[in-house]
Amino acid sequence: MSRRAPQRILVIVQRSNGDVFLSSPLIEALYHTYGSPDIDLLVNSDTLAIARTLPHIREIHQFSYTDPDGRWRQTSRLIGKIARNYDLSINLTTSDRSVVFAMLSGSISISAVEQSPKKSWWKRRFLSAHYEFDRSRHIIQNNTAALGLLGIEAGNLTVSAHSAPASVESVEKMLADSGITDFVIFHPGAQYEYKVYPEAFRKVLLERLDRLGVPVVVTGSKSAIDQKIKASLPRHANVHDFIGRTSMEELIALSDRSLAYIGADTLNMHIAAAQDKRIFTIFGPTVLSTWSPWSNGLHACASVNRPVQTYGNVTVFQADMPCAGCGKTGCDDQHGVSECLYNIEPDLIAREIERWMAVSGLAKDG
Repeated sequence: MSRRAPQRILVIVQRSNGDVFLSSPLIEALYHTYGSPDIDLLVNSDTLAIARTLPHIREIHQFSYTDPDGRWRQTSRLIGKIARNYDLSINLTTSDRSVVFAMLSGSISISAVEQSPKKSWWKRRFLSAHYEFDRSRHIIQNNTAALGLLGIEAGNLTVSAHSAPASVESVEKMLADSGITDFVIFHPGAQYEYKVYPEAFRKVLLERLDRLGVPVVVTGSKSAIDQKIKASLPRHANVHDFIGRTSMEELIALSDRSLAYIGADTLNMHIAAAQDKRIFTIFGPTVLSTWSPWSNGLHACASVNRPVQTYGNVTVFQADMPCAGCGKTGCDDQHGVSECLYNIEPDLIAREIERWMAVSGLAKDG
């Protein structure tokens, strides 16, 4: 590979919000190693809000799966914008389209590829360099694997979250208007229904949390899943409904003001972990070794499935079932019900939170 420091870099992340957010350690390393180069992103349009919060980004290219012109025409337009426009392109997913974007855009192209040579032979042949995406390795470790190929020492990996001063001011006003000072966040929703903790269990957990006397701020977006959760929220004196009230940057600012995160394995969990908050997270079928909350303090994650485990500032709850963390999209792998989530008792979660609050001197009752 060329020894000249690249001045124009394209990072391609065509997956979900968490993938985009957790590309930040790679971006930080590239920015500081190469002396503030121009770094652009190519992301899916439904991840644009979190992409805009990442530092050191000059321009964001979008790909929309709902573009009325169709995927091929949109792909052609994007290629026209990025082709041979970058000194270095790094693609963090194994999808064919993303790999082609990397090949065509960078003088040097690096990408994740499937572990099966049969599936990825052409990618291995035509990319400048590649690494195998390994689900037994954390997403942050996968995302920064390209650094080694560039001769860059990754060091101790950490994640950070950023929001503008205006968002901080807006959140402070929301909290003041509700009379809230110290609080914990409860985030029940997720991007996909199969990752959502069951309604009956949520109600039991919120009732237990309400008894502790510490304000619980319930967060969520304006998505159909979150609005359905909003409609089912129980009324308690210490439970405050903030679902649909915050922008992405305001959500980051709100999380930064909180004492702890309680809820689903989703983007909000990763944001709270990046802020070194106390994490209590509920994992269903998601692969733990890839997606567990990253502890900045330990520079580590969870890799073995257990019903309850704590490392650093993080506690993870899973079902005591041999299929826990199977990686499927629901038991039918078709976005259906995840039975494992029905086997994580809310009392178990509440007891762990109560224990932490008692030790921290937070609980007022209970």
